[in-house]
Amino acid sequence: MTAASTTKVTTMAMATRTETGTQVAPRGNAPAAPETRGRTEIADRVLERIAAYVLAEIDETGGAARRVLGVPLGPTGQRTRPQVTAHVDGHLAILQMRITVAYPEPIRQVTRRLRARVASRVGELTGVEVRQVDIDIARLTRPQDQGRRLL
Repeated sequence: MTAASTTKVTTMAMATRTETGTQVAPRGNAPAAPETRGRTEIADRVLERIAAYVLAEIDETGGAARRVLGVPLGPTGQRTRPQVTAHVDGHLAILQMRITVAYPEPIRQVTRRLRARVASRVGELTGVEVRQVDIDIARLTRPQDQGRRLL
């Protein structure tokens, strides 16, 4: 090989399949286009966990014990894990929550604040838009910091 000759450099490329056909993405420093990198699917359980953590952040709310034939199976209150069900369809989600609210807090204000907080946190953390948050108030509970009042 002489100094005057040129060398041919070949770049390795990786073929990816997309819905529109096969595209070639260069390997190395150049990143592939976002639509050719793949797809991220977020499980329903992930949204359920995020909603449960948000519920724990709001002082006036707590979880509701599971019930069999109307009988609670365990304690109910702020230390109980909430019942949350999520359904994700693409970039949209619907959440259902079964909670308790501390008495005498205004229920509509507490649930409005919980809905807004759950929708914003799920959106921030996952990019999924929460279209609906259904909240079922299972019970009113006494605040944890107050003891029993004698009459």
